[in-house]
Amino acid sequence: MSRFVCGENCTVDDETTLGHGGFEEPTRVGDDATIRAGSILYGDVTIGDEFTTGHDILVREATTIGDDVLVGTKTVIDGQTTIGSHVSLQTNVYIPTETTIGDNVFIGPSAALTNDEYPIRTDNGLEGPTIEDGASIGANATLLPGVTIGENAFVAAGSVVTEDVPPNTLAVGTPAKERQLPKPLEGANQLV
Repeated sequence: MSRFVCGENCTVDDETTLGHGGFEEPTRVGDDATIRAGSILYGDVTIGDEFTTGHDILVREATTIGDDVLVGTKTVIDGQTTIGSHVSLQTNVYIPTETTIGDNVFIGPSAALTNDEYPIRTDNGLEGPTIEDGASIGANATLLPGVTIGENAFVAAGSVVTEDVPPNTLAVGTPAKERQLPKPLEGANQLV
């Protein structure tokens, strides 16, 4: 069995690794993908059509990614993660294991999502954030384990989210506090 399967019209640069590891299931990538040099996609990864990467990205096993997804340069998706369609992960984003990202989501440069409530000190299991459809996460924002970012919510750049953010709400500050979503930020992301 092949370690990877790509659909039609795929461009895969030299110096990429598709199907890394000894997984029974191959990496599956849909049509019209562009995968740039330095990218590593483990086996047991399923990706839809129109997938685009920057350079030096990592997608670990047991990850499912929808259609029309951008994974920016040096972004890490640490596996066992579900990402919807029409999603933009900008440069240097970290997505931990056990994270769920909906459709039409934007995550800005260097945003860090976390999944371990008390790293190294206790073993409470891992629980990544849930980012619902249409949400936007600003640059350098940090999301703590288990938080839910509601539909069409907006997390301001540099914020540290320690609690759930309701739908259609702005979260800003450290720790992030809820505010009414300003008029210019209302509505859906324009990624589609």
